[in-house]
Amino acid sequence: MVRRGECPPMADTDDFNARIIADFRATGGHPDGQFAGTPILLLHTTGARTGAPRINPLVYAEDGDRYLVFASNGGAPRDPAWYHNLKAHPGVKIEIDTRVLDVHVDEVTGAERDAVYARHAANYPAFAEYEAKAGRKIPVVALTPVPAS
Repeated sequence: MVRRGECPPMADTDDFNARIIADFRATGGHPDGQFAGTPILLLHTTGARTGAPRINPLVYAEDGDRYLVFASNGGAPRDPAWYHNLKAHPGVKIEIDTRVLDVHVDEVTGAERDAVYARHAANYPAFAEYEAKAGRKIPVVALTPVPAS
C-alpha cells in the first residue's frame, strides 16, 4: 500500500497517475482517497525526447504567486522525466482547481531552495525520506502564472 504523499513503484506509475488525473478532474482539482486534502496540480509538459504531450500530477506548495513543485521521483536516484521535460521545453501549463494556467518555469536554488524544501518536508515528511533515500539534492521548481495577453 502506498502511504499518503508517497509515490508508487515505477511499474505502476502510469496507471496510478491516470487515476489521480481522472480523480482531480472529476473533483474540480481536489482529489479524494489518499490525496484528500493534499494540494495537487497537473503539470502539462512536452516530452524531452519524444515531443509528446505529458501530464503529471504533483504535490505543490504555494509561495506567494508561485507554485513550487519538487522533483523527488519518489526517492529514486534520478530526477523524474517531467523535470527533464521542463528543462528541454520550459513552455508549460498547469491545472490548479478548475483553472488552466500558462506558467513561467524557474529552478529554485541555494539557500532559498533549502529553506522551501525543508518547509515542504516538515509539512509532508515523505519528502524528507525521499531526499535521504535518493542520495541527491531534490530540485525545486517554481511555476509562476504568466498574465494573459
